[in-house]
Amino acid sequence: MRLEVHQTKLEGVLRITPPTIFEDFRGTYVETYNEQLYTEAGITTKFVQDDISISSQHVLRGIHGDQETWKLISCLYGKFYLVVVNWDERSPQYGKWESFVLSDQNRQQILVPPRFGNGHLVLSEQAIFHYKQSTYYNRAGQFTLLWNDPKLNIWWPIKQPLVSQRDEGSD
Repeated sequence: MRLEVHQTKLEGVLRITPPTIFEDFRGTYVETYNEQLYTEAGITTKFVQDDISISSQHVLRGIHGDQETWKLISCLYGKFYLVVVNWDERSPQYGKWESFVLSDQNRQQILVPPRFGNGHLVLSEQAIFHYKQSTYYNRAGQFTLLWNDPKLNIWWPIKQPLVSQRDEGSD
């Protein structure tokens, strides 16, 4: 197999199919990252931290981002609806968003640049959200966008998600 990289409608945001996805009677094997192959495809970001969050159905996390971190996002288990928002005031696409469905079935990855926020809503009974980061986590440097901000006008699959105090704007 080979790494497939596709530009999305948001400049700098890439949709990636990992280089190796193998299934047989024993189950599935997925190569989620290979520095050499990603570099050959033009993705030269150095990742320094991996994180996961495990959430139940209808939990919405985000929309968070910062000014310096690249994120490579994938779904290890289950299914979620991912929203990426351009929050770069210098960009002609400022405030524009795009959505993706990531799952343990499609194995897609989304590369999110700095100055973009991302949030996800769990569609399956449970999901494991995985991301590689190019910087170490710094809560103080992050911005939070309200998931239901009328100026962004983001479409979400449900109207009443389960959100944290931070994500509902009271933190």
